[in-house]
Amino acid sequence: MPGRRLAAFDFDGTISRRDTLVPFLARACGTAALARALRQVGPLAVRARTGRLDAELHHRDASKEALLRALMAGREATWLEREGARYAASLDRRLRPEMVEQVRWHRASGHELVLVSASLGAYLRPFARDHGFDHVIAVELEVGESGHLTGAMVGPNVRGPEKAVRLRSWLDGDEPEILWAYGNSSGDRELLELADVPVWVAGRQRATTAPPSGASGRALPVAP
Repeated sequence: MPGRRLAAFDFDGTISRRDTLVPFLARACGTAALARALRQVGPLAVRARTGRLDAELHHRDASKEALLRALMAGREATWLEREGARYAASLDRRLRPEMVEQVRWHRASGHELVLVSASLGAYLRPFARDHGFDHVIAVELEVGESGHLTGAMVGPNVRGPEKAVRLRSWLDGDEPEILWAYGNSSGDRELLELADVPVWVAGRQRATTAPPSGASGRALPVAP
């Protein structure tokens, strides 16, 4: 009996053409609220980027944590789920056609599909259901006893080494016979290093350029 065959995909810049988190925050919270939050987070982002924070966080993680807290703390968790589902329905126009075909090839081949993303599970879960994914590993927000968001992330940001940590935790020792992994940035390096078939998704459709220095993988296409 053949073993487990699994394809793990980053989302932003890999399946989608570009970032989806900031557009979601603008749509859900309003552009004025997002602009205020960005101004509020700005000084912290500068300190983080220049290594002047006590916490051992990557500057992107620190800035993201502060931005989410500023925009989400106190909102109802049910509101986030509604906004996530509404946003997920609009994502098809943001997708890379060649990656949509790659997902379809894996699905038609009977492979398991998992998203491993630093974007929010609130909109990736409904997206995944609609596109035949089996599981989502993404950023989740903490819900307090009152059913309101605290603004904190549940666990570390899902980027860099954390992507590999979360995927291994989900596999729980049940290693697949073959693992494909798709990514487009340095934040996907550790995920790609786990794979039997690491695929670097370059910026142009059906690109054949090599990944940048320090990134692992090869360029599309890989489906026969």
